[in-house]
Amino acid sequence: MKLIVGLGNPGKKYQDTRHNIGWQVLAELAQRHATSKPRARFEGEIVEAQFGTEKGLLLCPLTYMNASGRSVRPASDFYKLSPVDILILCDDISLPVGTMRFRPQGSSGGQNGLKDIIHKLGTDKVPRLRIGVGQPPPQWDTADYVLSKFTKSEMPEIEQIVQRAAGAVADWVQHGIDFCMNRYNQKHNTNSQDS
Repeated sequence: MKLIVGLGNPGKKYQDTRHNIGWQVLAELAQRHATSKPRARFEGEIVEAQFGTEKGLLLCPLTYMNASGRSVRPASDFYKLSPVDILILCDDISLPVGTMRFRPQGSSGGQNGLKDIIHKLGTDKVPRLRIGVGQPPPQWDTADYVLSKFTKSEMPEIEQIVQRAAGAVADWVQHGIDFCMNRYNQKHNTNSQDS
């Protein structure tokens, strides 16, 4: 059993913001793999899913980003999961839009939802899939930036990365973190031109 956690903030005003990219990927995963209707549990919404022969659970914490661990810890305890069987989907301002990176463990990198989960689980050995939302322009406050929506010009790349990330999560469930790091963690070449 694997637990896939998409991070975001509840409420209409946060819908489709950079901070909620984890929820967008979870919604795509639910469309592709759900085997149950969403249920309210663990201060969140949970959906059962099937990935080939593997079972998964899709969890959307509804605690607001900074308290995500309040949802993840009880779910982890209830299903008796090891931290390595949990994958956190979250936004990352240090990655360009349209890129993603798997990490098996490490610090939160300033992502407050991830920070709270690490704190509540008592370990940083929690796999995560970081999805690039781009860096804030110089005059922008980081908090305001992650709560802003993607620009029209960014949307095609976002739609593409949501699809790709959903496929990558299915690979994680079935093949593990090393397979996914080798397959998906290519360096982003900012000089490449589409011809």
